[in-house]
Amino acid sequence: MTKNEQHIEQINNAIESLKNKNIKQFYFVACGGSMATLETLQYIFDIETEIPAHSYNAKEFMCRNPKGLGKESAVILCSHSGKTPETYEAASFAREKGAYTFAISNNMNSPLFDAAEYNMHYDWGDDIDASEGLMGILLRFVFGILNTINPCEKYERAILAVNHLDKNIKSSIKKFIPKSLTFANDYKREVFIYTMASGSCYSEAYALTACFLMEMQWIHSASIHSGEFFHGPFEITDYDIPFILLKGIGATRVMDERAHDFLKKHTDKIVLIDAEEFDMKDIDEDIRPYFSQPIMAVVVKLYIDAIAETRGHMMSVRRYMGKLDY
Repeated sequence: MTKNEQHIEQINNAIESLKNKNIKQFYFVACGGSMATLETLQYIFDIETEIPAHSYNAKEFMCRNPKGLGKESAVILCSHSGKTPETYEAASFAREKGAYTFAISNNMNSPLFDAAEYNMHYDWGDDIDASEGLMGILLRFVFGILNTINPCEKYERAILAVNHLDKNIKSSIKKFIPKSLTFANDYKREVFIYTMASGSCYSEAYALTACFLMEMQWIHSASIHSGEFFHGPFEITDYDIPFILLKGIGATRVMDERAHDFLKKHTDKIVLIDAEEFDMKDIDEDIRPYFSQPIMAVVVKLYIDAIAETRGHMMSVRRYMGKLDY
């Protein structure tokens, strides 16, 4: 069995397990960048189905102990290594409550896979096909669930669109290479950079702040929701304060536009990554907002790789993570 066939079998088994089940809520549970990725799925569920969906940090999920968690719940958990203690403990916690548990990881021999009932592996690396990577697997899984709950040609088109993701990502990267190099040269000495977004891209702004700027580059940062910007945070804006604005597409873009208009008047340091510039010609327009996040994630990584090079700060360097007990 090829890895692609294995992925298909795992996804189909997971989806099949939910057929004819009276699922009343979905929970997306993880930590760090994995949590940010799963929040994109909550965005899809919120728009496409009446069944409530919630995203949680794994530890808070257990501490909060949602009353709705039980035999009519589906809990989707993600950890790249499969070894994040809070996440595999959350899988066991949910399973003890009677919930259906689905684990996604790059590591097939992991505590997370041991703890969950259904497992899905994804590929990782620079040379993989994006349809077999994390978001490719997740999008196929999520739209497969939606198509099972409420069969719809839109969801069938979305599942098929995953096959174009790799080509769209590679084409989009080519467009942004020059801009990423400019960013790296212009901002390499900044000690603080804010990030901002909304909708399906807000989770990417959080990942950019927490995982890339703070964890991997030791640059002070904070992620700001574009809609919340005008309810306090915009007061810190000044001509020399840098912002990275991830402008999305779809219904929430109006918030990003408003924030962008303000920034253009009050700061000289705006780094704009606009999803409208992504290559998505092979993806139907009505489902493009759902595919903008995985492309945004790769483009953002391009910018961070570039600034890591100009700063001479390797992405793998850590002071505390994996080195101290915490």
